[in-house]
Amino acid sequence: MQYFSKKKLFLPEGYFLNSFDVPLAKDVNKLLANCGCETFPIKALSIAIQKSNFFFTIQNESEKKMYGFVRVTSDRGLNANLWNLSAQSGENQTLFYSILLQVTLEKINRQMPGCSISVQAPVSSFKSLEESGFILDPNGIRVMGYKL
Repeated sequence: MQYFSKKKLFLPEGYFLNSFDVPLAKDVNKLLANCGCETFPIKALSIAIQKSNFFFTIQNESEKKMYGFVRVTSDRGLNANLWNLSAQSGENQTLFYSILLQVTLEKINRQMPGCSISVQAPVSSFKSLEESGFILDPNGIRVMGYKL
């Protein structure tokens, strides 16, 4: 099923999306911890980020701080997986989640059409996931995990 966004979302002034500069694993872990997510060993997370098909970060221009992150792995045939979806808590958290989901789903739609999509995400992202068309907790399935 292809994804078509309902409306284009924009980051607040001073923030930008980055998909080129590989983020430091310690910064991703800090963001994950802020969302109440499990953190990972630095070396394993660094390798996972580098071996991902692509990633997006949301950063602040003046602070050089990361406010959002998601990475994608795929077999480019049947499955695409969103990992470590996270956004800094605060007034823009839902917007950051929504923007990360929008740009990620658009890229999957262009580069990996036909892939089913699964997401590893914290509870704080559920509203944005639902608004993006994800069905939460189908048939009572709550958790699928893979240890790095």
